[in-house]
Amino acid sequence: MLDRRSFCLASAAALALSRHAVAATPAAPGLDDAAFGRLLEDFYNSALDESPTLATSLGVDTGSRAAAKSRLDDASPAGLARRKRIVVEQLGQLRRLDRTRLSPSAAINYDAILYDTAATDEADRRFAYGGTGAGGPYVLSQLNGAYAGTPDFLDSQHTIATAADGEAYLARLDAFAGVMDQEIERVRHDVGRGVVPPDFAIDGAVAQMKVLRQPAAASTLVTSLATRARAKGIPGDWQARATDIYTKRVVPALDRQMALLASLRPQAVHDAGVWRLPDGDAYYAASLRAATTTDLSPDEVHRLGLDVTRDLSARADTLFRKLGMTKGTVAERYAELFKDPRYLYPNTDAGKAKEITDLNALVQAMQQRLPAYFATLPKTPLEIRRIPAATEAGASTHYTEGSLDGTRPGIYWLNLRDTAEAPFWDMPTTTFHEGIPGHHLQITLQRESALPMYRKILFFGAYVEGWALYAEQLADEMGFYKDQPAWELGYIHDVLLRSGRLVVDTGIHAKRWSREKAIATLSGIDGDPVSLSTQEIERYAVSPGQACSYMLGKVTILRLRLAAQGAGSTRRRIYRQRRPGMRHAAALYAGEDMLVVDP
Repeated sequence: MLDRRSFCLASAAALALSRHAVAATPAAPGLDDAAFGRLLEDFYNSALDESPTLATSLGVDTGSRAAAKSRLDDASPAGLARRKRIVVEQLGQLRRLDRTRLSPSAAINYDAILYDTAATDEADRRFAYGGTGAGGPYVLSQLNGAYAGTPDFLDSQHTIATAADGEAYLARLDAFAGVMDQEIERVRHDVGRGVVPPDFAIDGAVAQMKVLRQPAAASTLVTSLATRARAKGIPGDWQARATDIYTKRVVPALDRQMALLASLRPQAVHDAGVWRLPDGDAYYAASLRAATTTDLSPDEVHRLGLDVTRDLSARADTLFRKLGMTKGTVAERYAELFKDPRYLYPNTDAGKAKEITDLNALVQAMQQRLPAYFATLPKTPLEIRRIPAATEAGASTHYTEGSLDGTRPGIYWLNLRDTAEAPFWDMPTTTFHEGIPGHHLQITLQRESALPMYRKILFFGAYVEGWALYAEQLADEMGFYKDQPAWELGYIHDVLLRSGRLVVDTGIHAKRWSREKAIATLSGIDGDPVSLSTQEIERYAVSPGQACSYMLGKVTILRLRLAAQGAGSTRRRIYRQRRPGMRHAAALYAGEDMLVVDP
């Protein structure tokens, strides 16, 4: 089996770094490659059968799969049980294959898929709450649930080009109500096992549901269809029909979810960590493994976060001094920079539109430099959009991939609920992370590669997020922050956020820190406003382990890059190995680069 850290290499470009893909010439097909290829095709079709929304996301909800466009994913207890059975069946099929009869490239695919399937199955067998696998303990929270994702999905991914598309939209709008009721069933099941979200997660969910529950004339769920059908000249009273479904089906289902959460509120505790859940310590360990593809203990991850934070803070101090900011801690100086009017946009629709325009110009500047660094560039375009007001209170800035054929763009969703939380000095590095050369470049190239279809849709968080964090550093190496110390401080700020995540995620879930201690610690590391740090901590509380994928993924990519470069003469400082087998010994060359080496 491959070193688990190598499973992060999920794109065609990264495959070259794998120890099983270093042959100078392509290997001949293995004896069982054809059988394995057919198995992967079955896995891919099964994934599409189970997830109509995946079919839409990929842009393959046409032809023989046109019926998928009228459905949403089954969120019922029976649907969850069925998906778990599929995992068991697929794991058995994989284990019956003889890996030694596969070609080197097919063996990489086999190892990646086996690892993911086995980890999911192991978690499914042990934990009887949340979804499949580990990392998502709550069906409903301020981040989880159909209410949080379906409106954006229908608006941005469900295309409207024909009357049939409009009918499919209406069918999905009706199905949305059914999905919310299915979620209620699962919440009740989990509550019976002692799994209740923390009080702040319930409060956040209810607050956002109230925003979503607005008059039909103001609801995106209604207006999105009506506006787009009108723009395409599709006849029909789409507004009235969507209003009828929204009023009679969606609103009552939303009310039922709010009533359920209100009834759970007296049972909810304020503890943020999953340690309090059934077998909670093991659940966090499984979540950490799923997110990072490592076996590092929470204590090791915590110490790594402290080490990297210390070195990054020293680099930030040097940069602040260049700006004449010498007083206070690094976090206090970042807090001061957040208030600097030179970098703030008016907190108005016009100000937010201007910020997006300026970021689009930055994307274009990066686009012009990419050919000097990448032989293959994504064909699918990238757009920057504001997160809708209905979900911006709890949603984080994020990226959603485009369709397989490139007709629907990748979207960098920017949270602009308050422009004071998005000063421009911090936006270049965020844009490089979410857009290019970060998520959009990596995920699009994976989708456009020659990989089997199932590998194109299989993501490992440590690679995806590790690459995006690495992309922020690459932008520095490309000279984007040259003569822009404030932008470079933004880059260091965001890396500090990711090192701080190692500290606070393990603090919440393994060291039993309170929500308030975690907020204060994170804000004390990167200087973010308390509102931002609060949103971050509450996100980590309901997505255990995920916050650790960024830094652990990046340091592995850098270790592999250094190995590929033959170490060279790069100046570096090495932390000694903390225990046998620990391959994430981190080193920071203060002021220049972050490197990972094997002692």
